[in-house]
Amino acid sequence: MTPAPDARAGSASPAGAQWKTICRVDDIPRLGARRVSRPHGADIAVFRTADDRVFALLDRCPHKGGPLSQGIVFGDSVACPLHNWTIGLADGCAAAPDVGCVQRFSVRVSAGSVALDLAELAHPRSDADPGSASHAAGGNDAAGASVESPAKTAA
Repeated sequence: MTPAPDARAGSASPAGAQWKTICRVDDIPRLGARRVSRPHGADIAVFRTADDRVFALLDRCPHKGGPLSQGIVFGDSVACPLHNWTIGLADGCAAAPDVGCVQRFSVRVSAGSVALDLAELAHPRSDADPGSASHAAGGNDAAGASVESPAKTAA
């Protein structure tokens, strides 16, 4: 799938953020995810819950780096497909007794369009340590971001 037109890339929110439209909410399966690829660094997984809330996390489990976009979304969490760790969509952190967090990204949904914060996409950070508990802004070059086909959805 090609990315949605980038109508919001130059617009600013009240907080001064600029946004890149990546898809429509309806392009993300309920209880599923889409993967946003970037020219540098790890992909971003964009999730949709049963009640149509949208979250974005680095597509890498903090345990062993499994692709969260291929996990099963339930409630406000996703189950990693490798070892079934439960990762919170709102904070990117593993549920106890597991420990670790994955980078999260700001999301804006407006008129059915899903957008990510350009500043978070444009400032690369090291994605080498999947066990890092960082919530710092980061990401990579937004100009090359594209949305890929739907990931696995819950049965």
